Amino acid sequence: MKKTDIGVVAFIYAVCLLFLIMTLQLPSAAQTYPMFIIILLAALTTLYVLQMAVGAKRRGVTSGLEDFEGFLPRQFFPVLGMVIVYLVIMYFAGFYIATLLFMAACLLFLKVPKWQILLSTGVILALVYCAFTLFLKVKLPMGLLFK
Repeated sequence: MKKTDIGVVAFIYAVCLLFLIMTLQLPSAAQTYPMFIIILLAALTTLYVLQMAVGAKRRGVTSGLEDFEGFLPRQFFPVLGMVIVYLVIMYFAGFYIATLLFMAACLLFLKVPKWQILLSTGVILALVYCAFTLFLKVKLPMGLLFK
């Protein structure tokens, strides 16, 4: 078991609680699928906690900081900034435009070849459109500019 995993587990439980609170505000007919996902995530996290406890008993507890030896702050912090900008753009311009810009910016920053950027961005947007808009009929954020 790693001490750093305790923080991850706490974060995941906090996310489950936040989404549970938001889901309970939905009409009861719309709560089924989100509740299933929340319960599934909480159950899997609980299984992970049990696995951590067994591992701690067998192998002891380590700090977990050794996993961060290859951490690249020059990549992490700019991408974190792009995620924040992505959320702001999504609020104003909607999901599709924000996702297109975010994926292109991140992949350009990470020096991915341009043909792979075009291909992966196009495929992801097409899959999301087909799965969520056409098949599941989920309304993705449109943004304030297009309402």
